[in-house]
Amino acid sequence: MEDVVRGDKRKVLEVRVVADASIAYEDFGAGDPSTMNRETVVQKLLKSGVWPVIRQRPFDLVADPANEPKSIFVSCFDTNPLAPDLDYIVHNHGNEFQTGLNALSKLTKGKVNIVVNSKTAAREFLDAKNVVRQTVDGPHPAGNVGVQIHHLDPISKGEQVWVAGVQDVLIIGRLFLTGKYDATRVVAITGSEAKNPKYLRTLIGTPVKDLIGPVDPHTRVVSGNALTGDRIGQDGSLGFYHTQITLLPEGDEPKFFITDGWASAGFDKFSANRSFPTWLMPSKKYALDTNQNGEPRSFVMTGQYEKVFPFDIYPVQLIKSILANDIDQMEKLGLYEVVPEDFALCEFVCTSKINSQSIVREGLDTLKKETT
Repeated sequence: MEDVVRGDKRKVLEVRVVADASIAYEDFGAGDPSTMNRETVVQKLLKSGVWPVIRQRPFDLVADPANEPKSIFVSCFDTNPLAPDLDYIVHNHGNEFQTGLNALSKLTKGKVNIVVNSKTAAREFLDAKNVVRQTVDGPHPAGNVGVQIHHLDPISKGEQVWVAGVQDVLIIGRLFLTGKYDATRVVAITGSEAKNPKYLRTLIGTPVKDLIGPVDPHTRVVSGNALTGDRIGQDGSLGFYHTQITLLPEGDEPKFFITDGWASAGFDKFSANRSFPTWLMPSKKYALDTNQNGEPRSFVMTGQYEKVFPFDIYPVQLIKSILANDIDQMEKLGLYEVVPEDFALCEFVCTSKINSQSIVREGLDTLKKETT
């Protein structure tokens, strides 16, 4: 271990480890999960350290192996901005993917759902066995597993649904096929500031400077996608659950309001509510920066959230119940069914500049503390 990076009140932010010159793997023993019972599968995942790739809804936490979910979901397409193509990533890895699904099927008496869309072409997804294949179509956030769960197998109080990403399933499959925890991921280098967008095969936790090289000081480096990723800076590392590095203009340059601000003609500006004439040019491409273009203001009812929030839930009322710390209303308004990423588009279009995702995270933490 090289260093422990701490924040306020000595909260651990990072544990930095120097990698060996060559990688040596501990052998946890290969085996066919189809012939194992649930306890054996769970113990292998726990002992190897692979278990944290499985998360639970509600609360968006690492799944508790002592519990059993009513179902498991794997989203096989990603609609986030500039997201990697999962068809490409899974190509020629069908054996690993199927073995991972077989292991997941041992963790629940319910269904293992893999969710595809009408454009999915990978035979690894379409020919998968021992699962229920579901089809969901639409723009973002249709690829969010939370949206899929809400419409296919909603969560009620006291229930759990577990989720895993496609590359997490591949890691599980490699564990059972080889006996080794192979933490490699295919990562997409994306964003308007990426000089050489590409796919890279790397390890979870790799320093991003080894992946992207030197970047302009006015570039924001994000582990994950532009809507839900973490700002990590040039000295940060790839997040445990992330399969994408996004490079964006920082947006820290002053903008004169007449020539480049709200009072300008706006022929080069994007607006979600048609404030600028560029809505007449739907094919126009934008290099959006991270500037909020305004300060937080009164949280008013505008109807914007409902246009981008495909849940049978009142999003603004739910956010306000969290701000009011009203536990009963949080439950009634559906907090068990959502996680922060489900509010990413709400945050993007919000006229009031409300940090909806962080508020939802706080609400989930409060709800878990008070109800479990």
